[in-house]
Amino acid sequence: MALVRWQPFQEIDSLQRQMNRLFDNLMTTDGDGWATTFTPAAEMQETPDAIHLKLEVPGLEPNDIDLQVSAETVSISGERKQETQTEENGTKRSEFRYGSFRRVIYLPAQVQNNEVHAEYKNGILHLTLPKAEEEKNKVVKVNIG
Repeated sequence: MALVRWQPFQEIDSLQRQMNRLFDNLMTTDGDGWATTFTPAAEMQETPDAIHLKLEVPGLEPNDIDLQVSAETVSISGERKQETQTEENGTKRSEFRYGSFRRVIYLPAQVQNNEVHAEYKNGILHLTLPKAEEEKNKVVKVNIG
């Protein structure tokens, strides 16, 4: 049986991620149980040099998105506006989600927030967040002589 060193801060990070996921999944619903708020889905990949983040924000123009990046978080907000239509005959049912949204994503490493590259194509916002130099050099191999 191997001994495993207890790392309390790693457990706190895990709890924080679980709580963030829980609150991200909570949505306000209308009387029929349909979600009335919009929260962009996210996908994150970490490489040795950068963090790559994809956010799904279809139906928005790039100038309708407010994106702010700090050394430790990415904050995205905006509003998906409902188109006004008049329908004289028949009924209309929509499963689209409208309204303002805000999402804060905590990053697993510190980034250089002045070097972020953003590209918006086909409703997907691609962010490349280069890691801070101290994060790249966090692990150092020491030769025992």
